Amino acid sequence: MGITRSDIFTDELNKASTLAKAFAHPARLKIITELIQTRACIVSDLVDVIGLSQPTISQHLKELKTIGIIKGEIEGPRVCYCINDAVWNEARKVFQELFDSYPDITDCC
Repeated sequence: MGITRSDIFTDELNKASTLAKAFAHPARLKIITELIQTRACIVSDLVDVIGLSQPTISQHLKELKTIGIIKGEIEGPRVCYCINDAVWNEARKVFQELFDSYPDITDCC
């Protein structure tokens, strides 16, 4: 597979693409939803709520942490995760600006 030519796109489109890729799995969206609702959560709680294995949840958390949308703090033997408010608000802004930059589409072709 070839190298992605991200340099030919705007920073806004590259940022939206990175966020969209991270949001492109229902388990990650469920994790985000849980963290927003509960304000903080540990992995075992997410395993109970979502119904996926701990290693699978951990892999999804890693993806979300990589883009910075969540952060984790060590509490004894556990890590407590929460939404990174600054990154969350930036993500909302990126998508809102993308959607607002085009008029409502009512018919195609």
